[in-house]
Amino acid sequence: MTDLGSDLHLIRAAALRAGALAEAERDRGLRIDHKVGGSPVTNADLAVDAMLKAELLTARPDYGWLSEETPDTPGRLSKARIFVVDPIDGTVAYMKNQPWWCVPIAIVEDGVPIAAVIHVPALNETFEATLEGGARLNGRTIMASDVDTLDDAAVLADARLMEGPHWPEPWPPMRYEKRNALAYRMALVASGAFDAAIALTPKWDWDVCAGALIATEAGAKVSDHHGRPWRFNQPDPRQASLVCSAPALHPLILRRTGPIPLAT
Repeated sequence: MTDLGSDLHLIRAAALRAGALAEAERDRGLRIDHKVGGSPVTNADLAVDAMLKAELLTARPDYGWLSEETPDTPGRLSKARIFVVDPIDGTVAYMKNQPWWCVPIAIVEDGVPIAAVIHVPALNETFEATLEGGARLNGRTIMASDVDTLDDAAVLADARLMEGPHWPEPWPPMRYEKRNALAYRMALVASGAFDAAIALTPKWDWDVCAGALIATEAGAKVSDHHGRPWRFNQPDPRQASLVCSAPALHPLILRRTGPIPLAT
């Protein structure tokens, strides 16, 4: 089996090329369609997906493939390792020429991410990690914050949801911000720029897989909002919800989110 360093080099180089292709496609002018459910997809999403699939599977023909823009097949379930890719995470930000979009690529082995990259072209930021190898931003080691109280914590979440009346235990005042791309939200928690990211609806593996490894390797805690760990490359490629936070905040968040039912 290929070593993690070689796999990381492969997906890092691919993510950088994918980001450059996405920017070039936008400069040429985008064609925008909508998927079932209404979310937008551009010709750039599809072009980047095709480039990554061809490049990565040529380099690792024995790996499986799971991507937002490729029809899923059960063949990946029998593979020892698979690529998990979102060609452009944060398509709306990308379309509006806002900086908060990224290219997340992960490699999963036996349900666990073992190498991951999140490349943010507009900000020249490249987050990466390997299992038990730590997490880095542009080559520098990153760590989740050491914040240990929710009061005034910097949180990536929907303020209207968090401040609503349905919580058995109300949240203290926190500083809320939004970022389009889920992968980027997790990377920001990994780097300590934010203290937590919370989302209570199911999330696709391609949105959160790379971020799960990078955040965990940076010392953050990642689970669904009932505290259950994630497992990838399952028949249904979704996680129930997202809680990604500084380690000391994780139990404080779960205490409040635990009574909220899991979405079905």
